[in-house]
Amino acid sequence: MIFINVQFHVKPEYAETFLDEINWYTQACNAEEGCLDFKWFRDPEDRQKFLLLETYADGKDVDHVQSEHFERSCREFPQYLVETPDIINFRIEGKESWDKMAEFKVED
Repeated sequence: MIFINVQFHVKPEYAETFLDEINWYTQACNAEEGCLDFKWFRDPEDRQKFLLLETYADGKDVDHVQSEHFERSCREFPQYLVETPDIINFRIEGKESWDKMAEFKVED
């Protein structure tokens, strides 16, 4: 499993419409085989900043970056951004799903 976290800083004029503008990309990524999670979060203190959390099954991240919609995003996203996004990713070999939190349990 690979976890990918990307921080986007969008131009002020796109702060309110960014997620709508790139919804085609979000939908395409969520539909990918091997996409376990693909979620956007907006910074409550800076409305121009967004965090993208992606999780892919082993090897499926390669398919993701070779997809037509990813290539399109590389061409189109820069128009919305103040700067090049910051990214961090890490891989846990053989991991196929999320674990339950060990520190406490919610009873049904």
